[in-house]
Amino acid sequence: MTENTKKLLVVEDDPGLQAQLRWCFEDFEVLIAGDRESALQQIDRHKPFVVTLDLGLPPDEGGVSEGFHALEQILSKNPTTKVVVVTGNNERAHAMRAVAIGAYDFFYKPIDPELLGFIVNRAYRLHELEDENRRLATSKPESPLEGVLTASPEMLKVCRNIEKVAPADATVMLLGESGTGKELLARSIHELSARGNGRFVAINCAAIPETLLESELFGYEKGAFTGAAKTTPGKIEVASGGTLFLDEVGDLPMSLQAKLLRFLQERVLERVGGREEIPVDVRVICATHKDLQALIKNNQFREDLYYRITEITVRIPPLREREGDILMLGRVFLDRFSRQHGGQPHRFTKDALTAMESYHWPGNVRELENRVKRAVIMADQKQITARDLELGNGPAEDAMTFNLREIRDSAERQAIVRALGHVGGKISQAADLLGVSRPTMYDLIRKFNLRD
Repeated sequence: MTENTKKLLVVEDDPGLQAQLRWCFEDFEVLIAGDRESALQQIDRHKPFVVTLDLGLPPDEGGVSEGFHALEQILSKNPTTKVVVVTGNNERAHAMRAVAIGAYDFFYKPIDPELLGFIVNRAYRLHELEDENRRLATSKPESPLEGVLTASPEMLKVCRNIEKVAPADATVMLLGESGTGKELLARSIHELSARGNGRFVAINCAAIPETLLESELFGYEKGAFTGAAKTTPGKIEVASGGTLFLDEVGDLPMSLQAKLLRFLQERVLERVGGREEIPVDVRVICATHKDLQALIKNNQFREDLYYRITEITVRIPPLREREGDILMLGRVFLDRFSRQHGGQPHRFTKDALTAMESYHWPGNVRELENRVKRAVIMADQKQITARDLELGNGPAEDAMTFNLREIRDSAERQAIVRALGHVGGKISQAADLLGVSRPTMYDLIRKFNLRD
């Protein structure tokens, strides 16, 4: 066996089942443990990604106490291990308790090799993706856009567009809901441009009262108004040689829209109370969550300014439309805040993962980050539940499908999308990540209509 062989630890005291499970997983290096002590020794020595655990272990073969002790100690030693509980005790309460402690999934005896194999392989792939996400989150970015964590084709397309528009000195409009990362992408445009060594100056047009916004943008001369004790340059002037980011430009008052339009046309400005025209060399990036076309129809936004600030438009999809990103980002935030608050890493329970995928996320990435941070701080244990995330108890069980084909197709499609996202759409690398051949990969892409 090589070091790259997939390792699976089977914790089972029945020799017949040991042999059956070893036969079920020919693609794995199967490690066998017959009791809790030997299981923990195997964990220390081999650190397997996935464990199947029988709850009825000696000396308590008829009960579950020894199995639960083993589960807790395995997760204590290695919290990222995916433990699939296999039990002959057909009581749902024990299975639910195991999942609450941190087990990845559960399976009832008698063994169905095909279904158990599917669960184990899915757990192994999930561990690989999570491990890759942790490496991406902790590695030093080689370019500004590597700070934009995503696995979704939709967001990767946005990143490619950002890389295209950054070198041009055109005015860019970023359109997207609040919390989608507009300022992060604006900074990426700045840092990838020829102006990257200049200043990046941001101002939120919705956060400053109209009476102060003009002086904040254009500056003012000494004595221009009460309290103007000295001449002060505005944000536009300060950003000269660099980039000015006008966030929420849709909230810019009509009285200032004409003055901003003149600056964009002439590239000169006059401070409040001044007469001198001051030339400024600055690139302007704007962002808004509002429908500017609707504002134009309602005479709330100037059409000529609209065309001036939308030389290039980049639309940022909301989090709910970024396939695969909710759970990926959730785990990145969970790892980050777990480290910040010390102690062992936290884990999401299955109900938390289901609730996260089902939730609409009106606040997008910012809301996801805040909910995870609050849950880590307030949770009483290391398992983060849907209730800890204030997402209720997850969707009702009767709303979830029990159709095995649908479950398999959904999990398979999600794994393919994530793999393609991680390698920038490169078929060969995605096939290697998924452990399939290139022809199989092309068949899967056609099957799930992922050609785009």
